[in-house]
Amino acid sequence: MTTPPSAFPDVEKLVVDVLKADPAMAGITVAAQAPAGFDGTQNAVLVNRRGGAWIGDLHVDKPLIEFEVYGPTKTAAHVLANAARKVLLATIGKQLGANYVSDVDEQDGPRWMPDYLYRGANRYVCVIQLSLNVF
Repeated sequence: MTTPPSAFPDVEKLVVDVLKADPAMAGITVAAQAPAGFDGTQNAVLVNRRGGAWIGDLHVDKPLIEFEVYGPTKTAAHVLANAARKVLLATIGKQLGANYVSDVDEQDGPRWMPDYLYRGANRYVCVIQLSLNVF
């Protein structure tokens, strides 16, 4: 079995950049952490790596990407969650920087999930696994 690279790709930045570049996400806050002043009622997609696995023989990183998607209403958050999912699911077969996306698999979501940190939040959460060939 081959050893993992000394550093995995910054998949959070990679996904944030992919989402920000898509016209469907224009005007939406997309980040790896909530911006200053965030209260959960703004249109936002927060991107987090929740784990994943390194497949050494194939030289593939399989990160689990979680979207926390917020909106001013439950309906708006749901629509935005579907838009973000569509963008990431469409990366299959594409080169993203030094990485090739060989597969994209939705693991969960979108599902409604109350947010106890932001009282007025309308939040959907979904998890998508990428298969990134790391070069």
